[in-house]
Amino acid sequence: MDKEYINSNIWKTDKVEFRGQARPDNPYFQKAYDFIDRWLGGQQELELQTSGSTGVPKIISVTRKQLSSSAAMTGKTLDLGKGTRALVCLNVAYVAGVMMLVRGIELGWELTIIEPTSNPLRSFEADIKFNFAALVPMQLSASLDDVSTENRIGQYGKILLGGAPVGVSLLKRIQNLEIPVYQSYGMTETVSHVALRKLNGENATNSYQFLPGVEAGLDERNCLFVSGPMTNGEQIQTNDLVEMTSPESFIWLGRVDNVINSGGVKIVLDTVDEKIAEVFYELNYRYPFFAWYQDDEKLGQKLVLFIETDVVELSEESLLNEIRKHVSTYETPKHVYFANRFKKTLTDKIDKRRTAEVLLNNFNG
Repeated sequence: MDKEYINSNIWKTDKVEFRGQARPDNPYFQKAYDFIDRWLGGQQELELQTSGSTGVPKIISVTRKQLSSSAAMTGKTLDLGKGTRALVCLNVAYVAGVMMLVRGIELGWELTIIEPTSNPLRSFEADIKFNFAALVPMQLSASLDDVSTENRIGQYGKILLGGAPVGVSLLKRIQNLEIPVYQSYGMTETVSHVALRKLNGENATNSYQFLPGVEAGLDERNCLFVSGPMTNGEQIQTNDLVEMTSPESFIWLGRVDNVINSGGVKIVLDTVDEKIAEVFYELNYRYPFFAWYQDDEKLGQKLVLFIETDVVELSEESLLNEIRKHVSTYETPKHVYFANRFKKTLTDKIDKRRTAEVLLNNFNG
């Protein structure tokens, strides 16, 4: 893109200035324009589409106050005040992109909106800089992997990562970045994040800190529940197993529906994924994967591993031997399945349950 094209997508969110901007011809930008137009018109009830990563995709209704409260909390926590130059490169059809628009309007930011792309920096020249950008991990990885943009990460300003876990390889690369990078915790029902984790710099931590105004606790399963202005005071119960490190912070362990019982031993699949990710990093084995389960007559559920690749560099036996060196016997998969392609959700996350169902049916004939 040249500068003229980029400048045409710098959006003034002030009501008077916005009204002076013509509705764009591009269908994607029309979605953003129409949302801002409705917001500035005072719309009180809005509908948000969930991604379907943890259940069936659905439409939920939220209030204007919930969105504006969330925006204010983010601005305060990350010190992003009036005049912030922000890049909007997440899909405005979903909550992450919508909240970037709301923050821009409510906090007086200058928004540059582009269509979602794997490497947003390729859309800009090196002299265009932002104060803040919200990205998915894949976008940051792509920006770092591209030789034309790997030294331009500072153009993003402060980075907020969300929408998917941050892998071991990316996390280690983030440690070398000079700009602050945060990982978010939240869901559509909480209209974006309710907690942040600093991934690099002096205050890097493995725990999430709740945003101001968020109240939280654990149910009998040790799963987190939260409430606050962004939930309209309603208590939102999650299926996330966490360890509360203080009233204001927690460590995420995994989802309770990703816990299996194998021979009487409870195994948290998300924890297994984290440990295997460390092993794969050391092996320079960079294929997408996830731990899952298979029904077993003896164990009830046995731990298995799915890997997305059509090039099997390591045999199942050698791979399991490497994993066994670093994890417990219980957390070592009993079998490895290699697949050409994983199933994805609408927001391009791995649909683990559907992938496992399809692949196991295929393997079992």
